Amino acid sequence: MRFLRITALLIATCCAAVLSAAEPGVRIVQSGEKHQLQRHSEPYFIRGVGGNGPLQLLVSLGGNSVRTWGAEGLGETLDKAHALGLTVTAGIWLGQVRQGFDWSDAASLIKQRETVRAVIEKHRNHPALLMWALGNEMEDSEGKNGAVWSEINNLARLVKSIDAGHPTMTVIAELGGDKVKNLHALCPDIDVVGINSYAGGPSVAERYKQQGGTKPYVMTEFGPPGIWEIGKDEIDAYPELTSTAKAAKYRSTYQQSILGEPNLCLGSYAFLWGEKQEVTATWFSMLSGESRLAAADTLSELWTSKPVANRCPVIEALACEGSRQRKPGETVLVSLKTSDPEQDELAVTWQLRFDAEQYGTGGDAEAAALAFDVAIIKKSNTGAEIKLPADGGLYRLFAIVKDKKGGAAVANLPLRVDAPRKTMVARKADLPLVLYSEPETDQTYIPAGWMGDAKAIKLDPDNTEKPHAGKTCLRCDFTAKEGWGGVVWQSPEQDWGDRPGGFDLTGAKRLKFWARGAKGGEKVTFSFGLLEKPKPYFDTGKGNVETVLTTDWKEYEIPLDQLDLTRIKTGFVWTLASGGEPMTFYLDDVRWE
Repeated sequence: MRFLRITALLIATCCAAVLSAAEPGVRIVQSGEKHQLQRHSEPYFIRGVGGNGPLQLLVSLGGNSVRTWGAEGLGETLDKAHALGLTVTAGIWLGQVRQGFDWSDAASLIKQRETVRAVIEKHRNHPALLMWALGNEMEDSEGKNGAVWSEINNLARLVKSIDAGHPTMTVIAELGGDKVKNLHALCPDIDVVGINSYAGGPSVAERYKQQGGTKPYVMTEFGPPGIWEIGKDEIDAYPELTSTAKAAKYRSTYQQSILGEPNLCLGSYAFLWGEKQEVTATWFSMLSGESRLAAADTLSELWTSKPVANRCPVIEALACEGSRQRKPGETVLVSLKTSDPEQDELAVTWQLRFDAEQYGTGGDAEAAALAFDVAIIKKSNTGAEIKLPADGGLYRLFAIVKDKKGGAAVANLPLRVDAPRKTMVARKADLPLVLYSEPETDQTYIPAGWMGDAKAIKLDPDNTEKPHAGKTCLRCDFTAKEGWGGVVWQSPEQDWGDRPGGFDLTGAKRLKFWARGAKGGEKVTFSFGLLEKPKPYFDTGKGNVETVLTTDWKEYEIPLDQLDLTRIKTGFVWTLASGGEPMTFYLDDVRWE
């Protein structure tokens, strides 16, 4: 009997240990209509941001969490956050409907699942991990594609089978159409709804419930209105709020849809902690360099219930005398009115930048705006005198005010030069300039210009069939048995000479790349510089090489001697004509050097 009692005690102890180990480290507890996020059995309300700004500054302001959109560099982010006592909502990027991802294609879904599985298995035990965010704005605009929601749920179920200790979330763009209804009906394994909302942020709580939302939610992006939510002004420009005015937008959303919905809202991630070129470099930015803007101060006050010790400067007005649309070379006088809550000494920096008026969608990367600071003739803390450039188009004059104590304010004034756009100078490139290689680099030229029979063209940038170097190469397919096709690496994408862009590649000696054919004998022409006059933004140089590929990798180059490379907008091109059957070839390590 004594042996049996000891055995029973050991079994009970072991069972208790197993139950304790299996208890989720992060979970959502529901009591009636109230949902609460708990971490280590303690209530945890998310006071977070999204972006790559300094985390120590976030901690000093009272923030407790950061959000990522994808898993690249996730391990480093988790480690840095943990060292500072922060948590991380780990995003896993999923294919987007607007970018052409086919949510009914089995091969694509299998590949995506393998990616998700690998990320979960690698990071599931990290102590800084808060929850998993599957995708960001991957749904169609009305949320009617049931295949998206069904697969999101499949992925959430996969996550739970590997990691039962962290909630699953998926992130949607606003609340339009059938998004809330279909997400609730088809995604039972999604624990939390992430909502990105800007101008509509203050009404999210009310609208979410009106549309049938019962799952807890997190405001995963919020801030000032985007250009898709506002109109243009009298000179056909999108006016940007001052950083001072933007702070009120963050406050309104936070008070009404985050603090104002204690039953369903688990917290928020404000956008954007750092700086990002999206329309301008300041539109959504909460920082200027490492200096705080008013939005950061406002969030700190909302998080901690007390204002920061030394508040940001205030921009009260930025205006010009007379019309903001002038002829080339005219002088514009601009006045700036600022103040500081603590009467700190202020310093003002002025910048004039060209606005290409070609804006991305859905947060897509945009090229940095070209600077024309030489046009600033006079400047002071109260104003500036500008001699407008000779080239027509839209410009923005930026005033950046700093108090030398970690606070800043920014504003810009759109100015239009009433003249044709001429040969806008391209950005100077750092050499070597890589178009394709492994490890992956930030894309400079985008392979977006598909020519000829575009439906017959396929590109696989992650192909693993005998790469020249590393683990992957670029597979190029032309599936038609007749006709021709080609792909152009463009800057900016989908531009054929009508917009500014490209790179100044002066100093480059050669365009080099490696290529091989699938069967051998494939005739492919490789080139650059397709855009010619009379296009307003043409390539200033061009070159090509005609090849007959073999099944072995071979290095090719296009010499650049005596060429004008001051603006190359089409940085790499391949074209071919069908030989009566589909053709496949491979590329690797494409670069200007």
